[in-house]
This record gives sequence, structure tokens and C-alpha cells, in this order.
Amino acid sequence: MSENTVSTIDASAGEWPLWEVFVRSSRGLSHVHAGSLHAPDATMALRNARDLYTRRNEGTSVWVVPADAVSASDPDSKGGYFESPQGKSYRHATYYTKSEGVKHL
Repeated sequence: MSENTVSTIDASAGEWPLWEVFVRSSRGLSHVHAGSLHAPDATMALRNARDLYTRRNEGTSVWVVPADAVSASDPDSKGGYFESPQGKSYRHATYYTKSEGVKHL
């Protein structure tokens, strides 16, 4: 979805679209979700995100993503979604035996 498409769709509803903000605190680290904001387009979302989430020089990079473009799992189905499937014990270190001479495993 392009930037103009997002703005046009939500402007017709009378509200600015919601944007998710990700900030990278320093080079080599991953972007971390910092929060959300409403803005009419990506340019304004970036400017507002910079002003709102990097006031104390916390970031080296800011991403904004339309909230509609984010796909997420349902928090209520956490148990079934993240549990390890039965019968895959090889995924756990308990399946393996420790070799002789290895002290710190």
C-alpha cells in the first residue's frame, strides 16, 4: 500500500491513519516498537515520531508503518500459537546427553 493510498483512504473517513513507530537506538541494534501516532501521511508521521519518541537523542533511525499493514497474532490464543508441538522433543536440549569432559553445558 503506498503512502498516498493510506492517506486517501483514511482521510475520507475523517480521521488521520494510525502509524506504528519503531526506533533504533544505536547502530547494530534492531528497531524496537516505540509507540503509535496519528498522522495524515508518512512524511508527517516521521516528523511527529522524531519529535515524540527521540527527544533526548535516543535514536539513530526511525521507521513508521501504517498500522493496517501490520499483521499480528491474537494475544488471546497465545497458548496454542506459541506452545511447542508435541512429539518434537529434539527441539529441547533434554534429548541429548552430555559428552564426557564437557563441564559447562
